[in-house]
Amino acid sequence: MFDEDTIAAISTPLGEGGIGIIRLSGSNAVSIVEKIFLSPKNKTLSGLKSRRIIYGFIIDPSSQRKIDEVLITLMKAPYSYTKEDVVEINCHSGMITLKRILNLVLQSGARLAEPGEFTKRAFLNGRIDLTQAEAVIDLIRSKTDESRRIALEQLQGGLSEKITRIRNRITEVCVHLEAYIDFPEDEIETSSKEEILQSTNAICNELKNLLKTYEEARFFREGLATAIVGRPNVGKSSLLNALLMKDRAIVTSTPGTTRDVIEEYLNIKGLPLRIMDTAGIRDVEDSAEKEGVRRSLKSIENADLVIAIFDCSQALTKEDKEVIEKVKNKNTIYVLNKCDLPASINEETISGFIHNRTKILKISAINSIGLEELKETIFENCIKDWPEEREGVVISNIRHKISIEKAVSALERAALALSENQPLEIISIELREALDALGQIVGIITTEDILNKIFSEFCIGK
Repeated sequence: MFDEDTIAAISTPLGEGGIGIIRLSGSNAVSIVEKIFLSPKNKTLSGLKSRRIIYGFIIDPSSQRKIDEVLITLMKAPYSYTKEDVVEINCHSGMITLKRILNLVLQSGARLAEPGEFTKRAFLNGRIDLTQAEAVIDLIRSKTDESRRIALEQLQGGLSEKITRIRNRITEVCVHLEAYIDFPEDEIETSSKEEILQSTNAICNELKNLLKTYEEARFFREGLATAIVGRPNVGKSSLLNALLMKDRAIVTSTPGTTRDVIEEYLNIKGLPLRIMDTAGIRDVEDSAEKEGVRRSLKSIENADLVIAIFDCSQALTKEDKEVIEKVKNKNTIYVLNKCDLPASINEETISGFIHNRTKILKISAINSIGLEELKETIFENCIKDWPEEREGVVISNIRHKISIEKAVSALERAALALSENQPLEIISIELREALDALGQIVGIITTEDILNKIFSEFCIGK
């Protein structure tokens, strides 16, 4: 299904470190490394047992000069990550050393791996399915323990097993139905019709329950996009710094200091927040600041949650009212900052403009007053029903969600056709469409475009 060439890449981040790894996979991995490896005891890689390590040196074949002292790990097919021969060169980390050894590997017959190509080979060789391949990148990118747990559960096959079980149940319904299609002289019995309808509806409901997990599980996978918005000098950057507990954004008394959207990740009870400090919303003439305001408005549009912040030591301004208007249709937490100063506005002042019963918080970003309550409110606002000790499979990937929605629609059409006594062939077509939609999730049915899109998100070397 792919070229039989041997691929290679650096599998550890570039930079200074104790160990760097160059990974090879393919039928010629052993012979390629043997061209540039020297063992002080004249041991050969080809004579090494699988899952063993051999000590020696990487040499430049053209000059016989030693490049680095290394440990070579061998994992023979099919008991490796890719189900091919895999060799890992463990050397001293550092850009010069890693790139020099990689160049020697490529000169000796390997090809530079594409992003995600090792994991793609693991999928194509049947070691993992598509959901598990996607879980690899989710595990690498996880920002909190909960996002790590979701990814690990998927990597261990939790979602695959559930989807496979549901596909098997749909297949059973298909077999039952097509028995009548093959023998058209036998009319379908009422009891059989009811049994097929019940099974179809039960499967449909199970998929709908799985869909309900998406919105909240997505936050753990992607991070909750949270925009801090307000007019200039209400304390947006101070709030960002206070939540992060570090000076990430510049804070001055000069309006317009923040001219671009600053993004950072924050962990609240296992929920990763992709929190954005935005430029103050106001009418401006300066072209740079005007672009900052435009990006602020775009951040509001794309945010899962908005924190609208106001300076309670000053009267509500026209710009404050504009902010309230901009966020009125968003999931918004309203915050009165600078509560340590004499108040000019209070909760009732804001409530008169937002037209809904929303809790308004008082904080002091500079003095860290009310921040814990704000964090708790953020979590409760977005993760209402997430259990502390969660059990069961969830979906957090939009690709999976779309495929399940297609399957649900097909099953609903099949149930409707059955109840309306439409031809059995039509019902069978709908059931097979549901099977295909679910098959796309685990990779039973897929296209090269889908594979390229998924694996292009990986780093090179994984």
